[in-house]
Amino acid sequence: MRWAYVESPIGDLAYALDDSGLCNVHFGGRPGAPLGTDDVADQLRAYFAGSLTSFDVKLSVTKGSSFERAVWDQMLQIPYGETRSYGFVAAAVGEPGGAQAVGTACNRNPIPVIVPCHRIVGADGKLVGFGGGLDRKRILLELEANVKMQLDWS
Repeated sequence: MRWAYVESPIGDLAYALDDSGLCNVHFGGRPGAPLGTDDVADQLRAYFAGSLTSFDVKLSVTKGSSFERAVWDQMLQIPYGETRSYGFVAAAVGEPGGAQAVGTACNRNPIPVIVPCHRIVGADGKLVGFGGGLDRKRILLELEANVKMQLDWS
């Protein structure tokens, strides 16, 4: 695994690549990791600048139960600038009573931001649960909402 990082409005984001693709994103830096200069870094910078609404990086996820993988796949289906509830995602993966299990799967997401677990909210639309902290979740959702509004109105 090769680690690098990018600076962002939510703090440094470390990410790891293996021979198959992107396998990890970590909030905060990674000691000894260089500043990223590859396609992942370019796409993350473009996302935070508001000029990228869909990532196109090869993912290499080798862990997770079949349920977790289904949740992570469902997260990738949530459109940029939109949210879904934990219950909605649970129903979408065939476990209509599994909202709490979806929360656990979100917490175990190895590639946050790119696999957008921040787009999952409580049934009442409130921000609940995020491995990077609710402040980061709020910043990510506000960024996407602002960019989506600009795109929709232009």
